[in-house]
Amino acid sequence: MEKPRRAVVVTGFGPFGEHAVNASWIAVQELEKLGLGDDVDLHVYEVPVEYQTVQRLIPALWKKHSPQCCVEGGPECIDSIIDMDAVCRRVSALGLDVTVTISKDAGRYLCDFTYYTSLYQSRGRSAFIHVPPLGKPYSAEQLGRALQAIIEEMLDVLEHSEDKINCQHEH
Repeated sequence: MEKPRRAVVVTGFGPFGEHAVNASWIAVQELEKLGLGDDVDLHVYEVPVEYQTVQRLIPALWKKHSPQCCVEGGPECIDSIIDMDAVCRRVSALGLDVTVTISKDAGRYLCDFTYYTSLYQSRGRSAFIHVPPLGKPYSAEQLGRALQAIIEEMLDVLEHSEDKINCQHEH
């Protein structure tokens, strides 16, 4: 039996301040080249570093794509329902040439705002992945492969925990 197609939205931030190139967007572009398999519709977007744009764009992306999950390089469900500890363990076991760790802080400025907005829209089906600057120490290709592995594991964790998810609130 053929697996149903799943939509995944992955965003990376655009340039800001003295950063003419944002590594998160470069990594997302690498992920787009790699893809997430035949059963995943991958939608990638560069997010301008502007609060008003995020406030408008993130809800619009959820409405347009109704994704299985959203990755950003309400009140009842402010935490992600994705077991990122399990995802981290599984990705680390793959032996990629990158180090993957858990962080409980999306950061300040627009990162936290974008993550919160997506968490609310998704009823907890979002994660925020920190992407280090290019070349410090990873290449764009390494970052793209790491994003691919992380998202594939997130989808697998979500698929196997659907019956345990009890997070429903109205917008």
